[in-house]
Amino acid sequence: MSKTNLIPTEKIIERLRYENPWWITKEIPKAYSSMSKRLYFKLLYPFVLERNIKRALVLMGPRRVGKTVMLFHSIDKLLKDGVNPHKLFFIGIDNPIYVNLSLEDILSLCKESLNLKNLNECFIFFDEIQYLKDWERHLKVLVDTYPETKFIVSGSAAAALRWHSKESGAGRFTDFLLPPLTFQEYIHLKKLDHLIFEGKVKYGNKDIKYCIAHDTKALNKEFVQYLNFGGYPEVVLSEKIQNDMGRYVKNDIVDKVLLRDLPSLYGIKDVQELNRFFTYIAYNTGNEFSYETMSRESGIQKDTLKKYLEYLEAAFLIKVLNKVGINAKRLKRITSFKVYLTNPSLRTALFSPINETDQEIGNIVETAILSQWMHREQLDLTYARWKEGRKEGEVDLVLVDDKSYKPLWGVEIKWSNRYFEKPQELKSLIKFCEENKFESAVVTSIDQLGMKEVLGYNFTFIPASVYAYNIGEITLKMKSNN
Repeated sequence: MSKTNLIPTEKIIERLRYENPWWITKEIPKAYSSMSKRLYFKLLYPFVLERNIKRALVLMGPRRVGKTVMLFHSIDKLLKDGVNPHKLFFIGIDNPIYVNLSLEDILSLCKESLNLKNLNECFIFFDEIQYLKDWERHLKVLVDTYPETKFIVSGSAAAALRWHSKESGAGRFTDFLLPPLTFQEYIHLKKLDHLIFEGKVKYGNKDIKYCIAHDTKALNKEFVQYLNFGGYPEVVLSEKIQNDMGRYVKNDIVDKVLLRDLPSLYGIKDVQELNRFFTYIAYNTGNEFSYETMSRESGIQKDTLKKYLEYLEAAFLIKVLNKVGINAKRLKRITSFKVYLTNPSLRTALFSPINETDQEIGNIVETAILSQWMHREQLDLTYARWKEGRKEGEVDLVLVDDKSYKPLWGVEIKWSNRYFEKPQELKSLIKFCEENKFESAVVTSIDQLGMKEVLGYNFTFIPASVYAYNIGEITLKMKSNN
């Protein structure tokens, strides 16, 4: 035992017993068992069971997306699958009682608390692992020392987790990224699946299987709720929190990351400046920036800005989208880029809820759609912007093939029905299709669904809410199949 630990061993064992009530009751606490499972749980659980490969499972993600709940749901499923309750340990590393203990010390106490000879066949869950200094080193040692034990850890100071686990956990860790709720999961958590049915949409000359709304107006009402409150499971299910969104999300998510996690990880001196910068980005989510304009408007030096963007992206608060030309040629110098919040409801928390006629809704819808795509980490998403003479063109979302550097598709994200009536006004998209020899493209609308032909190009119009739902649904299917 660490000599520096001033808390008596029996007190710590008492705490372990409190945190692991299933040792006696054979059940997880009601507060967790009564919560709906996220759809991502189905993807996580096989990794929890995986024993052929000697690896710890590292569950990462922003604050408040339900990582701890998912650990409890895993324990619940293991109990239901017949695992001995005395083989399951949950330890919340953020509790000050463990502050002077190494993971090795905690494991000794686990054995002592149940008089176990060894930890073979055990599942050990460490929650909020980032509170332990050099956690990756310790965890790597445990994986090597206890080949018959499965370690599952969670952590949300994502920047540290991301970088450290890549470098020091090579071959010892499996990373699982839990993103904010998708719109599909939101509909599932609110038990509103009846709003959706499986139909077809026409894309070019093909009919594609697609989830469609029975009543787009009803789905849109939920979509606007999702834009405002949808990123976090707890917020979705509690009106009380929705009414005090500023305090809940700002205190618990933004302030802890900006004022505590990032400064302690990167030695940021001017915490207020970082906070001000994030607020500025959140207000302008979906806008195009250059380092020059950003520096001028925020009053922060360019080198510092670049670092802040890197830190905020590593902490899963923002996503930076780089620009390509009309035929997806990489630009030699990155002079401008777009910045999005990873979750539109962060903006509501900092400012105020928006409604569907607000001026900013276009950017928020774009932010939400991009946040659905972010669940596919391997995709090379960009936006296209170009100048020809005096004319400028832009396509909101472009997928680039990372081998050939050619665009695979382009999507125009609109919160408007105008272009369904006047598709010939989509001049940039027409030019983009012409340049890249595309016959078809997708355009989102408020509630119009159908195909329009203009100058030989087929544009499939899909309501933005339906499009967002399908990205989440298709992503989950793809991940399940993998």
